[in-house]
Amino acid sequence: MADDLVLDLAELRHLQSISKRPRVVSLISSEIRNLEKLSEEAGSTVTSQTSTPSIVPTPIPTAKVVSNPVLNYVTLASFSWDQDNDKIKIYVSLEGVNQEKMETDIKPMSIDMKFHDVQGKNYRCAIPKLNKEIVPDKCKVVVKPTRVIITLPKASKGNWLDLHFKEDKLKPNMDKDRDPMAGIMDLMKNMYEEGDDEMKKTIAKAWTDARSGKAADPLMGNR
Repeated sequence: MADDLVLDLAELRHLQSISKRPRVVSLISSEIRNLEKLSEEAGSTVTSQTSTPSIVPTPIPTAKVVSNPVLNYVTLASFSWDQDNDKIKIYVSLEGVNQEKMETDIKPMSIDMKFHDVQGKNYRCAIPKLNKEIVPDKCKVVVKPTRVIITLPKASKGNWLDLHFKEDKLKPNMDKDRDPMAGIMDLMKNMYEEGDDEMKKTIAKAWTDARSGKAADPLMGNR
């Protein structure tokens, strides 16, 4: 329709330019104004339709909640270790470990090693509290075909009596408010538990003498 209006207007304007009589010119001018008005309305409608795209509602994507299954681990309680003055080495016998599937958590007083998807199983080797402090930033883990070697540099040089931390049972309690005799008795009890047969006999005799009044000091029998 818009194209027809344009053609009609062009032809009317041509007729207007060649017309001589005033009445004819007036009629043609009036018709040109009517067609121009229709042409403007038609153009406005086309512009409105082209500039306003149809709005298609976008579906809201449904978030998929991926649940992480709880991993089960086989505890590696048995492993070997050795040491020198500077470092500790732990040897974990485990075949088929992939270094990319290892998870390590090494802290100054603990280590926690997780080995994932080893022949279809997950394994864990952890020491909650080491005997002494190590240097986590310098620790190394080397994966061999049949074992894993964990190197733990010591924070301070020296010999470790054990890999795990242990309370010093022979250290007396120095609480000022506590009865000194109770501390001595605790010390003797720990010595009895940790000592050999000869030590146990000596301490038992000291206890017996103290109770019978032969010795005021329970340590007299051991002097």
